[in-house]
Amino acid sequence: MGEAKDAEVYEEDLVDYDEEVENAVDGAAANPSVDVVKKGYVGIHSSGFRDFLLKPELLRAIQDCGFEHPSEVQHECIPQAILGMDVICQAKSGMGKTAVFVLSTLQQIDPVAGQVAALVLCHTRELAYQICNEFERFSKYLSETKVAVFYGGVHIKKHKDLLKNECPHIVVGTPGRILALARDKDLSLKNVRHFILDECDKMLDSLDMRRDVQEIFKMTPHDKQVMMFSATLSKEIRPVCKKFMQDVMSCGLPHFSSASSYLKPSSLLVVMLVHR
Repeated sequence: MGEAKDAEVYEEDLVDYDEEVENAVDGAAANPSVDVVKKGYVGIHSSGFRDFLLKPELLRAIQDCGFEHPSEVQHECIPQAILGMDVICQAKSGMGKTAVFVLSTLQQIDPVAGQVAALVLCHTRELAYQICNEFERFSKYLSETKVAVFYGGVHIKKHKDLLKNECPHIVVGTPGRILALARDKDLSLKNVRHFILDECDKMLDSLDMRRDVQEIFKMTPHDKQVMMFSATLSKEIRPVCKKFMQDVMSCGLPHFSSASSYLKPSSLLVVMLVHR
């Protein structure tokens, strides 16, 4: 009974934001008399990354990359993500979504030899490679933290040997290859504490890929943080996202008009939080 309860799927629908307000924003953008438009890398916040109280090693890496101020998405999401909250983040490309889960994951992980603590899934090998590079870039001073990427097109024996001889703490990969490694017991997911989907709409829109993601998800512990990121989230895909989550903070989905804002005791600022 305990396992059945742990595997329970939460059927609550995500709350949809107010289309009328969204259309009003679109209309304002089309009207040159309205001061709404921002260009370039939009929404840079006046606060600094030091305000997030990140590890010194992370702050040093951020400084090496030339970043001084977080974007609006980072400012809203990172403080909550490092508390372990479930997050759904929708923002346009170039807003710094990747840094949200990279920094918050690196902040929370305490590496244990032979244990995978974080799993990041994405829909293409190119994106998986890019995400792995971001983890490596920001973890350059976290010498004990190991990151590895797994995707199809590479002989699976190479990946099995890597997992056997030098098990990473953070695994990035495509669902097909990750599932194959997990089914063969070469990749253990029993210690995963952070489950992340980047471009989640691309994976969950495809029924085959969604099935793989769901099977992988069931191999991870019930007690974990789930974060999902995308540039676009349709009304149809939001309830699917919600089924993977217990508590969820929605970041970047403006004007949840029908939302009830309940705050967890540990929360400082929540855009919208739905309890299980």
